[in-house]
Amino acid sequence: MSVPRIFYLLLTLAGLSIPWYYNFQFMQQAGGAFSIADFIAASSSNAASQSLSWDLAIACIAGLLWIFFESRRLGLRFFWVYIFLTFSVAYAFAFPLFLFIRQGQLEKCRSDET
Repeated sequence: MSVPRIFYLLLTLAGLSIPWYYNFQFMQQAGGAFSIADFIAASSSNAASQSLSWDLAIACIAGLLWIFFESRRLGLRFFWVYIFLTFSVAYAFAFPLFLFIRQGQLEKCRSDET
């Protein structure tokens, strides 16, 4: 496995575990349930959290558009899985996972050319 793929895999694992660590804390504070309305309200509770939320939202939209077009360009199937994972798990998980898969495809294409 190449060095870039190792880094993407490590970021994928961090993007899964770190956000969900805090999601579980949020659910504990909310009595064991996950309310998307309460989550959004908490993420907009002050100017700093609104700044971070909008920053993530804009980056997420740009990244998902790039994932769509890059998947088509490279012939990667199931691009919609990354969109689903973004909203069901975390963008911090889905995007590095896409980069991991993409890097594998690029390396495969390079090896096929030689």
